[in-house]
Amino acid sequence: MAKIIFTKSGIEVEVPDGSGVSSTCEKQGIVFGCHSGVCGTCTIHVLEGHENLSERTEQEKDMLGDDENLRLACQCKIKSGTVKIDY
Repeated sequence: MAKIIFTKSGIEVEVPDGSGVSSTCEKQGIVFGCHSGVCGTCTIHVLEGHENLSERTEQEKDMLGDDENLRLACQCKIKSGTVKIDY
């Protein structure tokens, strides 16, 4: 099991390895505009655990540039371990 920690609310959620980050966010009441990586409404700031997320997609690189701390929740999955996001 993987874990996503939402630092602003203090909520910690265990999810199966390979889970989509956006679906976990939405279950916590964080709703995003689209799910295809084109609008940027799901931009999250990763504080810890970058290595536990899937590789950045081309959509993320195009929209967010080189900042490894920014990810599109709709484009990434948590592989395993723990990820802290500033939300």
